[in-house]
Amino acid sequence: MEETKVVQNSSETSATKKNASAKKSKKSQDGVFAKISGFFTGVKAEFGKILWPAKDDIVKQTTAVVVVSVICCALIAVLDIAFEYGVNFITSLF
Repeated sequence: MEETKVVQNSSETSATKKNASAKKSKKSQDGVFAKISGFFTGVKAEFGKILWPAKDDIVKQTTAVVVVSVICCALIAVLDIAFEYGVNFITSLF
């Protein structure tokens, strides 16, 4: 009889472990979804704190970036032509 009890105890123990494992698995999944939900809630709250610039500021800043980019492009083009001319001049001497 004791052998039967041992088998029953071990099967009860394994069944208990399975139930505990299933509960832990479900709980960890709930925790993951709760964390994801909390993350997006935090993102939404942070977006509410952002101070977006006015349209006039955006236009001024965009204009400044375009003007500076054009000036830099022209400067690089002039330097490229000057260096090309200088290198061609030096190589024609030799």
